Amino acid sequence: MTTAAQRSRAAGVLQGKVAEARAELSECRSCPRDCGADRCRPPPPLCRIGSRAVVSSAFPHHGEEHPLSGWRGSGTIFFAGCNLRCVFCQNWEISQSAAGRIVDAGELAAIMLGLQDHGCHNINLVTPEHVVPQIVEALSLAVPAGLSIPLVYNTSAYDSLRALRLMEGLVDVYMPDFKFWDPETARRLARASDYPDAARAAIAEMHRQVGDLVLDDDGIAVRGLLVRHLVVPGLEHETAEIMRWIARTLSPDTYVNLMGQYRPAYRVPGSHRYAAIDRRPTFGELVAARRSAAAAGLHRLDA
Repeated sequence: MTTAAQRSRAAGVLQGKVAEARAELSECRSCPRDCGADRCRPPPPLCRIGSRAVVSSAFPHHGEEHPLSGWRGSGTIFFAGCNLRCVFCQNWEISQSAAGRIVDAGELAAIMLGLQDHGCHNINLVTPEHVVPQIVEALSLAVPAGLSIPLVYNTSAYDSLRALRLMEGLVDVYMPDFKFWDPETARRLARASDYPDAARAAIAEMHRQVGDLVLDDDGIAVRGLLVRHLVVPGLEHETAEIMRWIARTLSPDTYVNLMGQYRPAYRVPGSHRYAAIDRRPTFGELVAARRSAAAAGLHRLDA
């Protein structure tokens, strides 16, 4: 089975995206911040990443959802920097800094090919929202060199439609995390009051591009949308609204992972300002989240 990027290369589309990607770096509109930064010159934009991507780590990940990890692992590439400022971020050392290895397109392509050679089921791009141009250029080198496993776009869902349309025909599996429903919650916890609107538009576009999640005979994802939602203490109403939106706007066949691994991190522990989320979700809250999904009509829930 050929991947989306292989088909785009065969159709002559992939190489045509490279010029558009490079132009994006001179006046960046790759995310809803719409900052217009020239990423080829200092100072760096809010995401702290300039013209080259920064890779924090890359390895076969065995802790993702089974349709991604399977038995050989998901070839995960963690990008440094982020366009959100989530106060509870569990990877804040990576997301809130530019610490890592600065890579050019050739080096990023080599990382992808190395993960494929290791036997990974897919290439899993974590926090790619702010490095879409760099990813496109790397794919233009990796695919002709033999990259032939599915590409997973693992995102916070704070993506611009402009960037997602640049990725159209390259991504096989979109995996957004729909975090918040209420703009005030998003402002308070992620410094992005427009997050709910941006996430709804982005996830709808992702679904338009790839449809519901499709698994092969071994239960490994080959194409489609997988939506994550981190269950945050005290936000049961927002979880219920997100589940209803997914079922009604996208499809009741949407594959959903209700993630229960929230823990106080980064700015939350010991903070009076964030005292309401300075705890793990209770068993009752996790059960309520699954009930909300079922009540909305969603039936493909990750175990």
